[in-house]
Amino acid sequence: MSESRQSQNPPQDLILGIESSCDETAAAVVAGGKTILSSVVASQIDIHRKYGGVVPELASREHLRRIVPVVREAASQAGIALRDVSAVAVTRGPGLVGSLIVGVTYGKALAMSLGKPLIPVNHLEGHVHAVLLEAQAAGRAPQFPAVCLIVSGGHTILYRVIREAAGEHCNGNTIRGDSAPLHYGRIGGTRDDAAGEAYDKVAKMLALGYPGGPIIDQLAAFGDPDAVRFATTKIRGNAYDFSFSGIKTAVFYLLRKHPELQGEINDRGAALARGERSAQALKPLCSKTTLDLVASFQRAVVDDLLRRTMAAAEEFKAESVLVSGGVAANRALRTEFEKAAAKTGISVYFPSRALSTDNAAMIAAAAYPRFLAGEAAEVTLNAEPNLPLA
Repeated sequence: MSESRQSQNPPQDLILGIESSCDETAAAVVAGGKTILSSVVASQIDIHRKYGGVVPELASREHLRRIVPVVREAASQAGIALRDVSAVAVTRGPGLVGSLIVGVTYGKALAMSLGKPLIPVNHLEGHVHAVLLEAQAAGRAPQFPAVCLIVSGGHTILYRVIREAAGEHCNGNTIRGDSAPLHYGRIGGTRDDAAGEAYDKVAKMLALGYPGGPIIDQLAAFGDPDAVRFATTKIRGNAYDFSFSGIKTAVFYLLRKHPELQGEINDRGAALARGERSAQALKPLCSKTTLDLVASFQRAVVDDLLRRTMAAAEEFKAESVLVSGGVAANRALRTEFEKAAAKTGISVYFPSRALSTDNAAMIAAAAYPRFLAGEAAEVTLNAEPNLPLA
């Protein structure tokens, strides 16, 4: 479990967030939509690692085991009692249905027992607020309209984001500009694999471990990103859609053309079985061919994400570009987006690496405008694994 700062005298309007959409059991307390008093995440990576991906049945079982102590720890680290919260926010979807049901059921029971409103949150909107949460706290809030790229193991989607005008009155509250509701328009998304999923599958082919994104990012620094020229994905119809199955397949066929790489793949597999999972441990077991392949794969994925996102920002006259989700922690991705921002003059915002992956602070922050507007769910609330944002 991980934690963030806590407060001895927490302010009012405390939102308890609960996140259980995939394989992270998370709870957080956020004050006023922007101050993180606690953020606790219980990861299941060690459980799913040997399968090379998340096993839904195991994930939901672990959520059942961990959700109560995680919520209690979040309250303890925030220095509050659960009865002190103003509302309970919970991820309604999208995600794995069994995992979502655990969080939604517990959130409903907790809200009812405390007599507090229950606020359902779209997981994807949470990722948008992961960016805003830290930017606003630092006094550098993004300007709207914005284009947001959400890129992770399960999602690769582009949205246009606008904010309601400041000064509106909802439920007796005056809504400030940075607390006004956001509205979304879907621009495009992946037609097959998400970018993070492609990273995981390529890492599995190369015996680099799970999750694949961080290790590929680290090893790519030692390879030549121009060594392998992957074809640019051609998309018919919406130019802002993504497709990563082609590059994954290209890696597969490239490995078939180089059977001499199988020996080092076996060696890395043995190292992983011994628990040697770091880039430092695996790099000596990687040939130059492998390091070049990894670097070229990453270059192709990052270039595709960058090109379509910045083109959308230009077409939709965005004032800001937001990038969030687990892959937003990728160093090469951040570097290339920052270079593009310097050239175009469009500000680019990322969450910290801690808030890039799934967490409950982003869920609590996303719930805050809805809390001010007086929104609350009925006891009949259900999980929606395919819940759209727009």
